[in-house]
Amino acid sequence: MVNLKKVAFYTLGCRVNQYETEVMREQFEKKGYQVTDFDNKPDIFVINTCSVTAIAERKARRVISKAAKINPDAVIVIAGCYSQTSPEEVEKIKYVDVIIGNGEKNRIVEIVEQAGDNKYTEVGDIMKTDRYTPLFASANSGKTRALIKIEEGCNNFCSYCIIPYARGPVRSRDEADILKEAMALADAGYKEIVLTGIHITSYGTDRGKPELADLLLKLHEIPGIERIRLGSLELTTEMNRIAEMAKKLPKLCPHFHMSLQSGSDTVLKRMKRRYTSDEYLAAAKKLTEAFDGAAITTDIMVGFPGETEDEFEESRKFAEKVGFAKVHVFPYSPRRGTVAAEMPDQVAEEVKKERAEKMQQTAEKLEKKFYEYNIGKELTVLFEREVSENVYEGHAENYILVRRKCANDLSGKILKIKTSGVNGKALISKE
Repeated sequence: MVNLKKVAFYTLGCRVNQYETEVMREQFEKKGYQVTDFDNKPDIFVINTCSVTAIAERKARRVISKAAKINPDAVIVIAGCYSQTSPEEVEKIKYVDVIIGNGEKNRIVEIVEQAGDNKYTEVGDIMKTDRYTPLFASANSGKTRALIKIEEGCNNFCSYCIIPYARGPVRSRDEADILKEAMALADAGYKEIVLTGIHITSYGTDRGKPELADLLLKLHEIPGIERIRLGSLELTTEMNRIAEMAKKLPKLCPHFHMSLQSGSDTVLKRMKRRYTSDEYLAAAKKLTEAFDGAAITTDIMVGFPGETEDEFEESRKFAEKVGFAKVHVFPYSPRRGTVAAEMPDQVAEEVKKERAEKMQQTAEKLEKKFYEYNIGKELTVLFEREVSENVYEGHAENYILVRRKCANDLSGKILKIKTSGVNGKALISKE
């Protein structure tokens, strides 16, 4: 083993990237490479990048510099959305040796080995891709929760978003392949699976109709899988269908991350989002009524071009109206090549910062309210790790964090417990 080449990974961005890092990790392991920590002077660094914001790209550049300092002689491989959308820019970054796009991740070892000593780039035209790139992970980090990627790409082209250009059009993974991976994960001891993708409510639409609800029914039948969780969702009729099927899906976790972006209809229209605030509210209510104690979480952008103070307040008040369990607040970041980047009335950075702080205050109040609502409730918790001596933590079905003191090892166990209070960002339960 000591003579094997060592490879380390660093992942930026979403759950899709997390999943794809696991796939790339397995590819290297199957070829005899030793996976090691980033700080352990590896021979190869693989940095799986994000391009959703300018901040994400800056983080990638910082990680590249860090890798070069750890081992100046290492091969630095840049993969992911930053490579896909801006390969020429990545090529100019000092220290980078190999650049691959999102469509090439399934051949990463082959590409790295054939690259040689010269800088090498292999980034295909993702917009012309019409098939799902085969990616399969037989294991995930940890032994409790595993990601399964079911879909790639997005057809929405919201005015601010670079992701369709980074990920291409919607391509759905074969159902049989998904079920095979889920069964392998169940056999490996995983009790919860998280379905992820760029636009998972579009799963199946490239084949003629939405198929997410049908897939959930089949995953539901796999022995050993006790919980099914959905990744980030977009508002579609498929969400209504899932709400209507609630009684058939007791394994489905009542936690729905539905991207909002803004609670102002005029801003939503400029964003080219395909719903109104009333439609969003109706869908959220339908889910909370169908799934007892459901958590609705979301993303809210502030400072979109042209956003007035009144539109911002409209958005903030709408968040209160929905009663989100958690909100990811972020300021608008112009992405080169998108419609919004060229819009007039760009909002000043100091105004974005001020609005982000106000929205964050609202988000924290809503999160606190949701935690307080769950005190005294009986929750089903998948315990994941020991955080201090005889104190274990895990997530309830609604993704709220729960800690419990217990003399017995709770790691990997699913227990029904009654909560008794709040301690910071976690509910607590007495033994």
